[in-house]
Amino acid sequence: MDRTERFYRIDRLLRERRSVPLKRFLEDLEISRATFKRDLEYLRDRFNAPIVFDREVGGYRYDEAEGEPRFSLPGLWFSAGELHALATLEQLIEGLQPGLLAPHIGPLKARLQAMLGASSAGAESVAQRVRLLGIGQRRVEPAHFEVLAGALFSRRRLRLRHFNRGTNAHTERDVSPQRLVHYRENWYLDAWCHLRDALRSFAVDAIESAEVLDATAHEVTDEVLDAHVAGGYGIFTGAPREMARLRFTPERARWVAAEQWHPDQQTAWLPDGGYRLEVPYSDDRELVMDILKHGPDVEVEGPDELRRRVRRLLEAALHSYP
Repeated sequence: MDRTERFYRIDRLLRERRSVPLKRFLEDLEISRATFKRDLEYLRDRFNAPIVFDREVGGYRYDEAEGEPRFSLPGLWFSAGELHALATLEQLIEGLQPGLLAPHIGPLKARLQAMLGASSAGAESVAQRVRLLGIGQRRVEPAHFEVLAGALFSRRRLRLRHFNRGTNAHTERDVSPQRLVHYRENWYLDAWCHLRDALRSFAVDAIESAEVLDATAHEVTDEVLDAHVAGGYGIFTGAPREMARLRFTPERARWVAAEQWHPDQQTAWLPDGGYRLEVPYSDDRELVMDILKHGPDVEVEGPDELRRRVRRLLEAALHSYP
């Protein structure tokens, strides 16, 4: 019986009887007096369990005042494995953007640490064993994130000042937030832009200011949102206009065959062990970056416009290495 289970049994015994003598605890839990004393001290210190020894009846009981909330041990319906899974999830949430959600998940983290302290391995072990690398992650201003999330769930419009890195321009516009998206280590806001009268995606880290407006957000159905997002490639949305045909070498195929580049991709193994991948796209900017990172292990078979664009970029890169 691990420590977490003992805590549950102690709580159950105290709930079943008016008072529980020490002997009953030792027999039921099959532990020594010293171990029981340590468990009792832990329950009192870490969980604020109101356990007292009643000399009149010669046993332990909960000292709960009438009308006050009943004490309960948090999380003891979870197994040790489930607790570690929850702690791993907490690590993941924090890893999405260090410090971004710290004020909000702090209480959860404290409770998880307390619960894990009762098991064989503590929260420190989880932090040591689970490693999250935020390569390419851009910092998000926590205050902006809170404003966006608040407007998103309260269904209010936002006034954003946003920096467009592609055009090097600063714009201000009113939007109706629809979804927050975490993609390739960064956050994006899918929103209905009232300036363009269309759906747009905004990099959250490029938002310079955000103000919640009194106006109710314009609603976009899930079907429209999904169609808008699913058609493009990567973060670039819109109806697909082309189908890229990529041929990978047998060596690179062993990796690419296990990846999903697009929900509607088409794949085929080739006689020489190579791999053909076909993906739809509306904007080729992110697709081109994904192609280039595979270097000589991929060939763009079509369309011709995409093939020429990749070739021009490779030639330009060569000029940097005379």
